[in-house]
Amino acid sequence: MTSIFKNLAKAARLLQADELVAIPTETVYGLAGNIFSPTAIARIFALKQRPLFNPLIVHIPSIRQLEELARYVPEKAWRLAEAFWPGPLTLVLKKQPTVPDLITAGKDTVAVRVPNHPLVLALLEQVGFPLAAPSANPFGSISPTKAAHVEEYFGAMLPMVLDGGDCERGIESTIVGFEDDEPVLYRLGSLAVEEIERVVGPVVIKNKKETAPDAPGMLTRHYAPATPTYLEADPGAFIVHQADKKIGLLLFRKKIEAPFVEHQIVLSEAGDLKEAASGLYGALHALDKLKLDMIVAERMPDVGLGKSINDRLERATKQL
Repeated sequence: MTSIFKNLAKAARLLQADELVAIPTETVYGLAGNIFSPTAIARIFALKQRPLFNPLIVHIPSIRQLEELARYVPEKAWRLAEAFWPGPLTLVLKKQPTVPDLITAGKDTVAVRVPNHPLVLALLEQVGFPLAAPSANPFGSISPTKAAHVEEYFGAMLPMVLDGGDCERGIESTIVGFEDDEPVLYRLGSLAVEEIERVVGPVVIKNKKETAPDAPGMLTRHYAPATPTYLEADPGAFIVHQADKKIGLLLFRKKIEAPFVEHQIVLSEAGDLKEAASGLYGALHALDKLKLDMIVAERMPDVGLGKSINDRLERATKQL
């Protein structure tokens, strides 16, 4: 326990000195910096090679800080925050003038969430300022769900990775904005659409935008392995004509009969979409290291978190 407190103290000192720290959340590891430090925020964009038109998510320790960042919070936004914070929900709201434009890509809205991980919540309380924390990976590549993933990406370029273990949820937060006070889903994520609709009713989905995106994760190609990747409803049929290739399969419930395929990863033998989501990025990282000719992923059932997993796989398999 002592080492954890020492690590927290070190992370806090670095963040207070305008440095970056990779932090654990329940979704993925984030690349964190003080939102009020132009130096830190510029470093986030530079280290990730992230385009400046893509806004960042701001992390706060409690719903009590929300109005410090948002000048207007619709009634349905309060209902969602009370239902799901701390947790994998990001709200896009009209921003206070004090929120730097660099964080919001010049927009008049800010993306905010309260993460559900004890280490990062303790860190937020300790530093005393909100943290911008996009995923701790080079822009467009597979998001990290282990401290080791971050180390592999950045090594000595990053002052510290605060190791909080494997990320429980495994894919990014769901992002909801508001148009005329009605909720609009900008990014499918770890919180299923059905869960949101049980709280606020029907939600419009607008989750793709290449120019001036309203939220992170809206670009067509994202979350992608370096290995060419394909998404198929029937991977077995697809690979029949690829027997001369070195193939890795990413499957939902069970392996398929394909003697020429050496590498198959099953996300959930029990057919549990939550388990599949949790292991998705770890499986993609593992397959991407094998120097394969291709990765072939199986399309998930298009319900609940299956929609979110399919969204990630569609963006990962979009060819440039």
